[in-house]
Amino acid sequence: MSTNVVSVLNDLVETSKDGEKGFLKAAEDTRDPSLKLLFQNRAQKCAEGARELQDLVARLGGKPETGGSVAGALHRGWVDVKSAVSGHSDHAILAECERGEDAAKKNYREALDKDLPADVRAVVEAQYQGVLENHDRIRDLRDQYAAAKS
Repeated sequence: MSTNVVSVLNDLVETSKDGEKGFLKAAEDTRDPSLKLLFQNRAQKCAEGARELQDLVARLGGKPETGGSVAGALHRGWVDVKSAVSGHSDHAILAECERGEDAAKKNYREALDKDLPADVRAVVEAQYQGVLENHDRIRDLRDQYAAAKS
């Protein structure tokens, strides 16, 4: 079973790395100092989550994943194109961050549907709660920026 658990955890490492890179890109693209700080903080939290998962993988005897996914790289590339076209509008950046958090929610939910040891499940569940909070905060900000735009 540990190979399966290692694989599940490594998938979540990729998800966390994708989030870290995506939020760093968002921080770079926004002109709003409060959003820049928020995105940098979220990137840091994603990095911490990835490290926690990598430590679990190593403890289970697996080889921890170190990078993001191909889909994440493509998503970040799409964010670049979209933000260039939209003039780096904060609303567009927030909308893309929410899309990234939607993907993270799905990946964590799928991981929690698997048979995981209790200690691993506890870590994944705690991180999933963080993803949900991230998602809702980003969504609410996106809605605020949309209202301000109209």
